[in-house]
Amino acid sequence: MKNSLQILAFLLITSIGFSQETDTKYDESLAKSLKADEYGMKKYVFCLLKSGTNTTASKEETKKLFEGHMANIGKLAKEGKLVVAGPFMKNDRNYRGIYIFNVETIEEAQALVTTDPAINAKLLEAELTPWYATAALQETLKIHEKIAKKKI
Repeated sequence: MKNSLQILAFLLITSIGFSQETDTKYDESLAKSLKADEYGMKKYVFCLLKSGTNTTASKEETKKLFEGHMANIGKLAKEGKLVVAGPFMKNDRNYRGIYIFNVETIEEAQALVTTDPAINAKLLEAELTPWYATAALQETLKIHEKIAKKKI
């Protein structure tokens, strides 16, 4: 009986120790470098890319404009202004892809959108909205470079 009580007490004390919150691994310098708030979050602008109104562009013109679109994505990513970009799979809503801009205002994002030749030619249309998410999202491209065997 005494051993059973000791085991029960040990288990109870151990489980209390494990159930308490562990110390956070807060890195103040990293948080500041990513402009994170106290929750580790920050403002971005989310961009939904939809099919545009230009349906008369030739195949050659469309190919050239989308080459410029891809080059622009690379340029904005290198500048740190674009943290996520990617196409949607085939769908019935005319959704083509997304951008997540590393800017705080719609006006800043609009200025970046105007650098995209496919949007300027109305092959794509951009819908912008403010978005609040983890500041760590900015680190995605660094990780991606380590896991991609080929470049797009």
